Amino acid sequence: MTPLSIALLSLAMSTDAFAAAVGKGIALQKPRWSEALRTGGIFGVIEAITPVIGWAFGLAAASYIETWDHWIAFVLLGGLGLRMVYSGLTATSVQKGARLTRHPFWLLALTGLATSVDALVVGVGLAFIDVDILPVAAAIGLTTFVAVTVGVMVGRALGAVAGKWAEICGGILLAGIGATILMEHLGAV
Repeated sequence: MTPLSIALLSLAMSTDAFAAAVGKGIALQKPRWSEALRTGGIFGVIEAITPVIGWAFGLAAASYIETWDHWIAFVLLGGLGLRMVYSGLTATSVQKGARLTRHPFWLLALTGLATSVDALVVGVGLAFIDVDILPVAAAIGLTTFVAVTVGVMVGRALGAVAGKWAEICGGILLAGIGATILMEHLGAV
């Protein structure tokens, strides 16, 4: 693979994670750069590992993963999004103005996993063309790290506008990303 093709692949793999990070940033109460970097690190590591796993699966599991990747992303992102909407709607009046200052690790890891299922499939495809997976995986992870870090801070700006509806907006955004992934794979978009 050429450096240009690796860069374009890395950008393509990080777009879902960027959109999810915007939702995460919206849901937080003025996230700091440290939280944005933490979120970017979690997403970046997961996004770098999944193509290596896919590459290792290779030909044997390609059709199985490709058949279910969009459903896995849809269920994980939709479930996380609905949880955020529910949490925003059921908060007491005292809690409505207060948002999280930090997302739990497991929530970020699940979201990162949901947005990286496509990278798993890409890894399977790269095994077929005998690509050195480590530089490609590192580029995907680094690009995702930067995109997610920026996405959280973009979400911070949007969160100030969204006010008490921030968690609901973030949940709708996550569920929307999951639905979009599903529709793209089913050919509806």
